[in-house]
Amino acid sequence: MFDVAIIGAGVTGSAVARELSKYDVKVCILESENDVATGASRANSAIVHAGYDCVPDTMMAKLNVLGAKKMKQLCFELDVPYKNIGSLVLAFNEDEKKVLEELLIRAERNNVPDVRILNQRDSHIVEPNINKDIIASLYAKNASITSPYELNIALAENAVINGVEIILDFKVDKITKTDESFKLCAKDRCIDAKYVVNAAGLYADEISKLCNAGDFTIVPRKGEYMMMDRQESKKLHTVLFQAPSKMGKGVLVAPTVEETIFAGPTALDMADKEDTSTTLEGLEYLKKMSVKSVPSLNLGNVITQFAGIRAVLKEKHDFLIEESKQVKGFVQAAGICSPGLSASPAMGQEVVGILKDAGLELKINDNFNPIRRKYKSFREMTDSERSKAIIENPLNGKIICRCETVTEAEVVAAIHAPVPAVTIDAIKRRTRAGMGRCQGGFCMPRVMEIISRETGMNMGEILKASYGSNIILPNRKGVE
Repeated sequence: MFDVAIIGAGVTGSAVARELSKYDVKVCILESENDVATGASRANSAIVHAGYDCVPDTMMAKLNVLGAKKMKQLCFELDVPYKNIGSLVLAFNEDEKKVLEELLIRAERNNVPDVRILNQRDSHIVEPNINKDIIASLYAKNASITSPYELNIALAENAVINGVEIILDFKVDKITKTDESFKLCAKDRCIDAKYVVNAAGLYADEISKLCNAGDFTIVPRKGEYMMMDRQESKKLHTVLFQAPSKMGKGVLVAPTVEETIFAGPTALDMADKEDTSTTLEGLEYLKKMSVKSVPSLNLGNVITQFAGIRAVLKEKHDFLIEESKQVKGFVQAAGICSPGLSASPAMGQEVVGILKDAGLELKINDNFNPIRRKYKSFREMTDSERSKAIIENPLNGKIICRCETVTEAEVVAAIHAPVPAVTIDAIKRRTRAGMGRCQGGFCMPRVMEIISRETGMNMGEILKASYGSNIILPNRKGVE
């Protein structure tokens, strides 16, 4: 019997699990996929928003501002990259300038510090490469960037280190409420828990209905992105937004913590929650909008295009974080779209507070360790550090991914981490092998060989991502 079962191993579920691991409670995360960070936490804008965009007096505003304040310390504890680079919202005409003025009022009501409107000259001092045609900008000094999937993985790993159990390949299809607990089943596998946290992302509405815990609708909103090579990195030092609309914060252009540049997202409400396809129309739109912000970008250096799906609550533009009014002990953490990543450090505390009010006994875990350290990447080492690393582990001398300078030692470490990586994309999220200019053309076969050697899986069993994405067909002649 678990004290708490969390459904969903995205950044929300993992943040809740890590916060609960500070207490002497038995916790599990139930994840339908074969890894953590496979949904919206895998593909989003990676921005730690300052909090000026949120409608005042909403849960979004509250958790965004609190989460942004906590993010730097959290990233330090979990060994996740974090850079405070500020952001600009660009106005190209007087109507858009009025939008900036409205955002400034929101910033003041949300108690967001260091936000102000800059004129054309001062905007170009902050970011010299922006379009000369802008007339003003909204500058938020505290806006930052991180890595969304690294943060998600680190939260999950730290939770596991502190006693949380992650159960993968567990797609909840039945929930039964008894007087004392919940029974959650995935086909013929079941677990029992006293409390449930619904952090199922795009499927939170369906999970809620399984338990008759509340009727709401999650609208899948697809956002396409394009990524540019490191050759463009010197052209941008600040996160750039264009004036927002009712569909979101608009297309942004931003540096990443890995020193690339991306543009996105588009915003299109979908019927299919699994549709992460990209389109020529989306790519052309992103190219058009990115050079509107930064005319000097060389679009010949686009190396990949991808899409993510945001879980938008249909009934209201806010997070739904509360104990179910229909089912005691069932806590909703739904509709976590942007700024969900920014809010995540505060999200865990909010949900744990609700669980406490619902009756969960919280006794401090005296053995809680807030520190998680990842295997240091070879590309970040000095020459002397590299020499020492190769002596200590000869696998550090074998480069698997040339574009990103990833060693065999890093791949092996990812496979044997607290949350093991056993797919091509899981290795990519932890090491960047396959994220460079050739997009895995050189390293993918070698990564597969290492996974096979370290896990005992045959090559036909190894997946790129989720089920059905086999690189080599299992029944192909010559594959055991």
